[in-house]
Amino acid sequence: MFKGSSPFWLNLMYLPALLLFCVFIFYPFINGLKISFTNWDGYSQTFSWVGWENYQRMFSDPNILTVIKNTLIYGVGSTLFQNVCGLLYALLLNQSIKFRGIVRTIVYLPVIISPLIMGFIWYFFFQFKGGALNDIVLLFQDEPLNLLADPKLNVWILTFVNTFQYMGIAMVIYLAGLQSIPSDYYEAAELDGASKFGQFWNVTLPLLMPSITINVVLNLIGGLKLFDVIVALTNGGPGYASQSLSTMMYKIYFASQDAGYAASLGNLMFVLISVISMSALVYLRKKEIA
Repeated sequence: MFKGSSPFWLNLMYLPALLLFCVFIFYPFINGLKISFTNWDGYSQTFSWVGWENYQRMFSDPNILTVIKNTLIYGVGSTLFQNVCGLLYALLLNQSIKFRGIVRTIVYLPVIISPLIMGFIWYFFFQFKGGALNDIVLLFQDEPLNLLADPKLNVWILTFVNTFQYMGIAMVIYLAGLQSIPSDYYEAAELDGASKFGQFWNVTLPLLMPSITINVVLNLIGGLKLFDVIVALTNGGPGYASQSLSTMMYKIYFASQDAGYAASLGNLMFVLISVISMSALVYLRKKEIA
């Protein structure tokens, strides 16, 4: 439409978005960096500069490795399960079956529920006393299961709940990708003698790479900053067994009134999410068919 550089007035259209970015993202990020070098408590008007003390404290914290491991499990685990389940549902619901519109709605429905509410719903299922699961377990044994207090299981329960809530988004994106693949490719593959699995592996999967890229990056970002579900189900406990970086940062800021240390944790979470999501984006974009 335009030759050469864009007209000056057209570039002004970026200003509202740029202003919003600076006010709500760039400024808080810079302010968070500044706070991480102070001993601010989050409330008082005075604070002192402490240099790298908060970062030294963070990397010497005996709980930080557990928290980082949990954060990675929430991010990578949710990404894996959401994409597998979302793709399976998309493949099934892309077929001409009865009530597929109703099933699509049911699978997508949890997405519109608040994550905190979703966490409380599942809490009533898993809770130690009076939980729906233990009501069934007590029919067969005398002692109920305290799954949410088990450090070996509660992280995976949280990952499952997050997967259950958001696999509907992955399903919708995969459905859009499947419906954009021309049927000619499948007809040609069938004429060449390709099996159903061969058609999926050599036709469907390569042409779904843009959808896979979108889903993986979105799921990684969402899982790595998981917060609401953890607060509702375990509140990070027992101890630090199910804490993520986001819940640890929240706890330290509001419970311990240590905004400087909380800001350093927030910066670590920013670096972790940026490195992992950008690495996944670059890798998957290379796999896409031009």
